[in-house]
Parts: sequence; structure tokens; C-alpha cells
Amino acid sequence: MSRSYEKVLYSLTDGVARISMNDPATRNAGSAQMGEELVDAFNRAAFESRAVLFTGEGKGFNSGANLADAEAVLDDPMRDVGHLLDRYYNPIITRMKAMEQPIVTAVRGAAAGVGCGLAMAGDMIVCGEGGFFLQAFRHVGLVPDGGSSWLLTRAVGRVRAMEMMLLGERLYGKKALEWGLVNRVVPDDEVESAGMELAQQLAKGPRSLGMIKRIAWAAADVSLEQALQNERLGQLEASRTEDFVEGVTAFAGKRTPEFKGK
Repeated sequence: MSRSYEKVLYSLTDGVARISMNDPATRNAGSAQMGEELVDAFNRAAFESRAVLFTGEGKGFNSGANLADAEAVLDDPMRDVGHLLDRYYNPIITRMKAMEQPIVTAVRGAAAGVGCGLAMAGDMIVCGEGGFFLQAFRHVGLVPDGGSSWLLTRAVGRVRAMEMMLLGERLYGKKALEWGLVNRVVPDDEVESAGMELAQQLAKGPRSLGMIKRIAWAAADVSLEQALQNERLGQLEASRTEDFVEGVTAFAGKRTPEFKGK
């Protein structure tokens, strides 16, 4: 039986799992409850969907960690404000990377702090014209988290990533597109529909999309020789799927393939 959520909205339509952070009063600031519910939602999507749309309710994608929670531990000299990373947010990022389903993140408003990492963990990123990415950590005396040091450096290069992390300035949609951080920039009121359109397109794709995702993520950290081997093994796996048979048959018959994700 599916569990109910308070800080997350979840729905499944035509193979697309829509996962939306749902605390608009805080612009979806990260909390223990939201983290726990996101872990469950992504595990659920990995089991029952063919693609994922990941977004946030209201005016922001995710404004970062809820600093009201941090204030409660200021008097403790042994404090550790990163404990939620171990328990929730790092597992969310690693799950997003590892799951077979392609993930589209749709960013409206702020993707700040850990929210920046969550947004960048998508396989494709749609951003509103007024949406922005912010490495806010330097403003409160912390360091990047949510995978940002890894994700940002590989997306835009070390020099630009260092600028974002050291200066803590907003990177808006248009510039994020120029820097190669996002795939699409659309008007703010079209972010959800544009993201869903991409997710629906991916949900209709062949099973090999998951294999493409796997070897592409791996390529960021392996040698050319290992990448070639990963491609070879992926091609073996893909060629034995029902979708490969359908794709070749449709090509020969000059028709559009109807993939089943099998």
C-alpha cells in the first residue's frame, strides 16, 4: 500500500512519476520530513515509472536547508548541521543517479543550497527565465553540499563552478543555459508543462534509455578505455531487449516504433 505524504506530492500518469516538493511557505526548504518523503517517493518511482518529473510547488524549486532548524543547535559546540545529508539528501542524490528512469528537473524560482544539488542531479533540466541556481553556502559560513561540488564542476567546469561557490551569486536561466547547466529555458509559467512534455517523451522511449543514462553518468569518472567497455556491455544488454526488436522492425517497416520499456 502506498504511503501518504505531507511535504511531497506524488502522482503517476502514463508512466511519468511526478514528484514535487510541497512546502511553498518556505519555498520548499529542505527538512527531515521532506527528505524522508523524497527518499520514499524516488524509491517508489524507481519501481513503477518509466520517467520522472521532479519539481517544486509554489514560487521556488527548493530554497536550501531550513535555517530555522540550524538555529536550534547553535549553542552546541559539537554541532553537525550536515546530519540530514547522511540520512536523507545524499541518498536522494545517489538514488537519482542510479535509478534507470530518466529524470527531468523543472526549476521555477530558487534552486539554492542543497536545492541546487537536487536540481542538477536531474538527467535533463528545464529552467524558467526567472529561475536561478545559487550556491548560498558562503553566505552562512558553510560549504557546498547536495553533490554540488561534483555536479557543478562537471557541468560548467572548475573555473565557473568556483566562481559560483566562492561568490555565491545567482545564476539565472539564460546564463545557466549559456554555461551548459540546463537544457531548456522557458517562460516561468511554462516550466511545468515543458518539463512534463520532456518526461512524457522519455517515458515513451525504449528500455535502452536507462542504459544510456548509466554509461553517461559513469563517463564522468572513468578512462576512455573503461567507457568503451561500458558501451560494449551496454550494447550487448540493449540488443537483447524487446524494444530493440521493435525498433529494428519498425525501421524496416517505415513506421514509428511503439516501445514498451522492456
